Amino acid sequence: MASLPVEVLYGIYLGLLTGIIPALVSGSLGFLFKYVTGVTLPGLGVVVLSVAIAGVNGGLMGLLDPTVSSSPRLLVAVVVIMMLSLWAHSQGDKLGVSMPKRVTLASLRRRNISADVVDIVGGVGKVTLRPSGPVRDMEGYPPLPADLRETIADGSWSLPADLPLAELESRLVDRLRTEYDLADAAVTLDTQGRATIAAAPPASGLSRRVPPGKRAVSVTALLPTGAARGDSVVVRAGEARVAGTLLSAKSDGSPAPAPPKPDTDDGVATDGGTDDGPVPAPTAPTTTGGEGRLTAAVTREQARTLLDVDRAQVAVTSRGTRREFELVSLLRRSGRRFRKVSVGAEGPLDGVTIGDASIRDSYDVTVLALRRPPDGTSGDRSWSFSPRGDTELSAGDELFVVGRQPALVAFTEAVA
Repeated sequence: MASLPVEVLYGIYLGLLTGIIPALVSGSLGFLFKYVTGVTLPGLGVVVLSVAIAGVNGGLMGLLDPTVSSSPRLLVAVVVIMMLSLWAHSQGDKLGVSMPKRVTLASLRRRNISADVVDIVGGVGKVTLRPSGPVRDMEGYPPLPADLRETIADGSWSLPADLPLAELESRLVDRLRTEYDLADAAVTLDTQGRATIAAAPPASGLSRRVPPGKRAVSVTALLPTGAARGDSVVVRAGEARVAGTLLSAKSDGSPAPAPPKPDTDDGVATDGGTDDGPVPAPTAPTTTGGEGRLTAAVTREQARTLLDVDRAQVAVTSRGTRREFELVSLLRRSGRRFRKVSVGAEGPLDGVTIGDASIRDSYDVTVLALRRPPDGTSGDRSWSFSPRGDTELSAGDELFVVGRQPALVAFTEAVA
């Protein structure tokens, strides 16, 4: 065996020889982690990885023979490899901090939806999100009921197309939790609008629904028709006005008054059908109107005000800035969905008026809007909202209809 200084020199030489590749790997990992995620890779992990790579590299180079492994040069080589990898890691980390950020984890999540799946409705881009497969259960929660799992799997949700994927996922989670009263939900979207959904069934009791820092207070009031859990309400108690979130409400069970039929000329219904027949029961719990009792989540100071009140007045307020979004939410609560259907050439609706086709009676769907193909002068499509029954349809017209999922599928197959 050579003298100690010679062994040390041999160790430094072997460390530099076998540590080049581990240093490159350490520097690259340090740069990528810091540049993309903003997180510094732990030094211990870098050292362990570098020694493992150096061991493989040294074995392939034939350096780990019994003479080398039994001499001090192996220990010196390992120390050199560790120091070299830590130095390369620190340099990569510094480079990741100093280089201008062009690709980050947040920017990757800010990817927008693909233009291929965007529909222009009223000059605004919309994207329809649909589940890409079966709805999965969430770990730590009971499994979803079969009917609720099927309902979510058959659903579709329309959201603004100019939002990034992360915001679309967040909004879809809010929609799922509100519409189906889920205890929790998780959504992952791809650029084609396909959603991977995991959901937890509704939780009993109020404890999970009371937001942090809020208090649940119950009052007796005249409840509006159609109020559901999650609605924003204003409770008037004398001169005081308290805004809160509806947690639960129960009316006395008296049926709500039927809405008046719209006035139409010549007795023609606006959608080609009549308003006779029972209204299907909503799929989400809603109030039927009348005397009842509600529980709302309010702040601690507002709770003191309501605790001294025997009776209050309640009004449901819009949660958004556009009322049409609230209308869509109400329709979804009753199990309705939207679909765009094109009138096919020589189909059952080609050259037929909406009234003659009896769309509501024959197909159990309602026409909300009609969009004509572009004319020869302006090239713009013409819109007709809530078209009358005497409106004649032709090939190429686009009908925006609302109904239950099976009825929409049957209607699409019949008129395409």
